[in-house]
Amino acid sequence: MCLVAPSLDIYGGQARQAVRLLTTLGAEDSLTVGFIPHNPRLPGPLRVLSKVKYLRTILTTTHYVILLALRMWRYDIVHVFSASYWSYILSAVPPLILAKLYGKKIILNYRSGEAEDHLRKWPRTTVPLMKKFDAVVVPSGYLVDVFATFGLASCAISNIVELEKFKYRDRTPLQPRFLCSRLLEPLYNVGNVIRAFHIIQQRIPGASLTIAADGWQRAELEHLAKAIGLRNTSFLGFVPFEKMPTLYDAHDIYLIGNDIDNMPAAVTESCASGILIVTTNAGGIPYLVQHEHSALIVQCGDYQGLAREAMRLLDSPLLAQRLSMNARERARDFTWERVRDKWLALYQSLMTEKPSGA
Repeated sequence: MCLVAPSLDIYGGQARQAVRLLTTLGAEDSLTVGFIPHNPRLPGPLRVLSKVKYLRTILTTTHYVILLALRMWRYDIVHVFSASYWSYILSAVPPLILAKLYGKKIILNYRSGEAEDHLRKWPRTTVPLMKKFDAVVVPSGYLVDVFATFGLASCAISNIVELEKFKYRDRTPLQPRFLCSRLLEPLYNVGNVIRAFHIIQQRIPGASLTIAADGWQRAELEHLAKAIGLRNTSFLGFVPFEKMPTLYDAHDIYLIGNDIDNMPAAVTESCASGILIVTTNAGGIPYLVQHEHSALIVQCGDYQGLAREAMRLLDSPLLAQRLSMNARERARDFTWERVRDKWLALYQSLMTEKPSGA
């Protein structure tokens, strides 16, 4: 099996999941696992051109397609990660074409919360081509439902959380130490996290907020925090995954203001660590955690609701303790032990089918 996915040179959840799958699948005696990155590093003399924006895309894509053409023939199954829009065109379509030419089985592992918009606005390159894949796998029941509305069959196999890397801590008494690590881009609406925290801090002056992420909105969001007079607010920028468990452990409540999402690692990792989750109902989040069972959930855009539910937790220690314990139990559903058999069964089923046609 060959995994085709972003390397860790790209900061994001897809790259982390690729590493986790490579590590876990690579330990299986029944599999030989290869890897082709969506974003291969350019050869030595060309590496200097990787700083030129559009030229970088052309050269990297060309290098990617060449690697696919040279290596894919060795494998029985090609497992391709994909996001939406141009990422889908550049990352998933070339291996699909080559898989058909080589007679290989190919899995589309689609991972974007923007699926509905992508499928609706790009009809010529989505549904007809997606039907050519031998299987479509998504990380959550949310995307299964989205794909079904467009006549596409898919199955859900969740992202993996490495439970052993996260220390579970009972947060009694709960402290007003807030965390957010969503990318500083519009669909994650970190601005509403900042607005919610402003309301919280008016009632609890000593409350703190740590924003552990980067993105092109960082300057704008730092300006917003300053303009509304926030105190005890830190913008850490990009934090490597290896340091995130310690960061979760140092905080008590995680705020999510997303307008769009699928299966955010922020939710599953928060479940693993015991940090309390107050979130919007964006995309697949309600498929991961339930309101008043393992998290508190408000409507997208409702930053007053985020503040209200966060303060409710601080006023209700028994509720906070119950949510944290239930969330930790929910995290077990996302471990390798729970998803392993699903991946292996899918690979096995593809190998027992007749070779795919053109």
